[in-house]
Amino acid sequence: MAKTTGVASRLAEALAVVLGTEGIPLRLRAWDGSEAGPKDAPVLEFRSKRALRRILWSPGQLGLSRAYVAGDVDAPGDVFASFAALSSAGKFAVPGPFPPLTAKEIWTLAKTAVRVGAIGPNPAPPPEESKIHRHGRRHSQSRDAAAISHHYDVGNDFYALVLGPSMVYSCAVWNDTADEPDRPNSLEAAQEAKIDLVCRKLGLHPGMRVLDVGCGWGSFALHAAQRYGVDVVGVTLSNEQAGLARKRVADAGLTDRVEIRVQDYRDVDDGPFDAISSIGMSEHVGREQISHYVSQLHGLLRPGGRLLNHAISWNAGPTGPDPDSFISRYVFPDGEMLSLAEMIGALESGGLEVLDVEALRRHYAVTLRAWVRNLEQHWDEAVSATSPGRARIWRLYMAASALGFEDGLTGVNQVLVQCPGGTEPPLRRHEWI
Repeated sequence: MAKTTGVASRLAEALAVVLGTEGIPLRLRAWDGSEAGPKDAPVLEFRSKRALRRILWSPGQLGLSRAYVAGDVDAPGDVFASFAALSSAGKFAVPGPFPPLTAKEIWTLAKTAVRVGAIGPNPAPPPEESKIHRHGRRHSQSRDAAAISHHYDVGNDFYALVLGPSMVYSCAVWNDTADEPDRPNSLEAAQEAKIDLVCRKLGLHPGMRVLDVGCGWGSFALHAAQRYGVDVVGVTLSNEQAGLARKRVADAGLTDRVEIRVQDYRDVDDGPFDAISSIGMSEHVGREQISHYVSQLHGLLRPGGRLLNHAISWNAGPTGPDPDSFISRYVFPDGEMLSLAEMIGALESGGLEVLDVEALRRHYAVTLRAWVRNLEQHWDEAVSATSPGRARIWRLYMAASALGFEDGLTGVNQVLVQCPGGTEPPLRRHEWI
């Protein structure tokens, strides 16, 4: 039986200080076997004194994130319940960067560390932490390439375990059925539905030339070429993605229809294209570069050509990049989420006409839960394919992201725009989608 007194009660006090709340809705389990907190609450496990040292040296989200990635802290049960309880408490419940601790709060935290014997030097960050933010000009081509490599070049085998056979790393489109995600092959069907929806919105038909910006492992390019008879140029900055995409294209016998390049979208100069898809790519562009992104893609479109921009949006008010957040340090270095209003404003200011906007927020929550389920079901294989820390990063970020979509802090939207000139679409939406 677990102790009801001991280190855990001290940890509960310390974590309450970090979060800026009177109590935490978690059951804390400490390295000495003691427990504290509501008995029926989700469990957060502190496996070593090093966990508290990490929080003391980096109070807030960064310290907790490092402790989790390193395995010093764990959520051994329902990861969604544990992270939901943590994010609902105190400062974590406030959108945007984690507010700094006051001198008094840091002093209280230090005294707790002394009492439980956790004082010591600052532990080295887990090796999976990105150092990209310390080098080069933000959103230069070289720095963007390094950021993309950090996230995507972690092993195609790992991504195959998480994403499933579809190899699509963006929001799927689900039927409005409660048990749909639990059905066999439902994730693959939902991803195919999303890709086909993009093809229909772009009005693809045989003979068209299409650019896929941020083509990933080539799933959209393959579908568009096979089902709609178009020629596709796919560009990515990830060498590992490009390698597998080219193999998939060759295996499908489509090398004469699909070209996969390792190329920055800013260097594409062989337009015009009849249509452009950008699915889950513009989050990497950055607020300062978004107008150039729109201008570049506009310049590559034929008159009357369409661009489909599928992107995550930040719905919780104005905020800038936080270089010390978990996402920036471990997941998407230099990534930025714009609001839907900002994205539409940039597209319209760039001379493109908005034809359609579709919000898919709830769909992404379901998609992320499906990915987490895949990861947990193949945990040992995922660890072998990358590292324990990398697998823990993906579990944390996907679970936390699902909660963000469910709470409405983040959204995801498909914005369809058209270059002036050319043939007008039919008057009613249902006639051309």
